[in-house]
Amino acid sequence: MQTRTLGRTGRQVGVVGLGCWQLGGDWGSVSEDDALATLGAAVDAGVTFLDTADVYGDGRSERLVGRFARERGGDGLVIATKMGRRADPHVPDAYSLDNFRAWNDRSRENLGVETLDLVQLHCPPPDVYERDAVFDALDTLVSEGRTRAYGVSVETVAEGLAAVARPGVASVQIILNPLRLKPVTEFLPAAAEAGVGVVVRVPLASGVLSGKYDETTTFGDDDHRTYNREGKAFDIGETFAGVPFEVAVAAARRLREVAGDAPLAQFTLRWIVEQPGVSVVIPGARNTEQARSNAAAADLPAPTGEQQDAVRAVYEELVAEHVHHRW
Repeated sequence: MQTRTLGRTGRQVGVVGLGCWQLGGDWGSVSEDDALATLGAAVDAGVTFLDTADVYGDGRSERLVGRFARERGGDGLVIATKMGRRADPHVPDAYSLDNFRAWNDRSRENLGVETLDLVQLHCPPPDVYERDAVFDALDTLVSEGRTRAYGVSVETVAEGLAAVARPGVASVQIILNPLRLKPVTEFLPAAAEAGVGVVVRVPLASGVLSGKYDETTTFGDDDHRTYNREGKAFDIGETFAGVPFEVAVAAARRLREVAGDAPLAQFTLRWIVEQPGVSVVIPGARNTEQARSNAAAADLPAPTGEQQDAVRAVYEELVAEHVHHRW
């Protein structure tokens, strides 16, 4: 698989990684055996970047990723985690050095490592980006050997721009897909100029860009695609990229035609990888078949100019009014 440098980490990563939220929870049940098999299939297919968080299944995702890396051998893997969402209440004052140390120590134990490869602030409150003490504390984590590098997972373009302005930020994780085009023109150029890596999450808009859903599709009660449609649990932009489900389904139907002979999910991932400034895209996978299919997207031909124009037309005609002003 093609590799790229992940910003200021200096590490090489495959352009298609694996998001590991679903291995912890909030997407329905995934057994340990299925989780480990999915991780194995992804890595066998060329994936080298695994992204998790301390709150995914209250640490279950981290523990499974750590177990996999120990059993498989972690050489060549870059394992990123996140911190901050354990704070209760989730307020800027919680982003302190003492809490960072405690959260990092828990993640290091879950993952079974002395030093984390990359820790990312997990969609912090907007005021956090203005606090020098927060980034001084992150620098301290690096100097203490708790993590090799740090980044930020953001909700909005404005937050992403604030993050790349911080000299110690190695990477920014942001939502970008054919239903969320604002970052392409308003964030990616700034990240590239700053030398900051870009990790793209929610690439398939919570699965709707697989092209397999229609207006009648339902999800389990323990699936965020059921309980977070109104943003009751966390930012609504994390669920179907913030697009009303019926609108997202209609857009996916149009995009299937744009994709031509390629499966829509693979076309979408390849389209994301083609956007200048993107380091790695992190689709989730619940089974080995999905993991292999996602990784295979890296081998597709680049989208044509005509396809790029068609993607933007779908966005402007169906989607932009719902999301462009919000994120």
